[in-house]
Amino acid sequence: MSGLRFVRMGFGDEAVEYQEAWDEQRRVHAARFADEVPDTVLLLEHPPVYTAGRRTADSERPLDGTPVIDVDRGGKITWHGPGQLVGYPIQKLPRPVDVVAHVRRLEEALIRTCAEFGLETSRVEGRSGVWILGDPVEQRPALGGLSLDFDPRLHDEEFDPRMNGPEYAPSNAGQRREDRKIAAIGIRVAKGVTMHGFALNVNPDNKWFDRIIPCGIRDAGVASLAGELGRDVTIEEVLPVVERHLREVLENAELKPREIEKTPAA
Repeated sequence: MSGLRFVRMGFGDEAVEYQEAWDEQRRVHAARFADEVPDTVLLLEHPPVYTAGRRTADSERPLDGTPVIDVDRGGKITWHGPGQLVGYPIQKLPRPVDVVAHVRRLEEALIRTCAEFGLETSRVEGRSGVWILGDPVEQRPALGGLSLDFDPRLHDEEFDPRMNGPEYAPSNAGQRREDRKIAAIGIRVAKGVTMHGFALNVNPDNKWFDRIIPCGIRDAGVASLAGELGRDVTIEEVLPVVERHLREVLENAELKPREIEKTPAA
């Protein structure tokens, strides 16, 4: 089926509970697999909720027993809530499915969105999502008045920012001029149709991320459009821009099945 359909499920006072959105994803997924509906992007805000992908480790969850919903997407633990624009593209892809190419397309649409608001973003090799690159380590301010040589994260792979004060909190990564993620991506592909998707931080309270190890990454943090631009930015303002760039990228993509390398016969 041709065309890309956008469904605005609910924002602000009409934010959509996670379970309700997940149920709707599965309903649309089944309809898309049966070719009853075109490729569809569900767009919404959630009330505050932590969700954990299949690769989430116990050591990355909230320390205080805060409830977490385990979901069937890839990736690790993250937070959704007010001020964050969530998108679930439900798209039929050719088989064998090229998951990486799908993720790159979502990243591209979000990179273009940020650029339209005057914010330069990037990809980070080996880490999905959209990032704001920090300064080189030697140019970053010292933490707590100490030289960066004493930064425990440089030598301790299990360093836990949740237990070491606000100077290490993911929400303060911008003050430390570190790499920080502005949009997270986690997907699942079933029967050749995508589910789950992206979360773009527009103007959330990023302190929610300080209770977890966001996406399992201990040496970087989180950011938002409003925080990086130093001005108020609203979901209402960003929504049509995201839709336009998703349409440009997803509708114009030349979808190809993943190439499978054949091992020559001995």
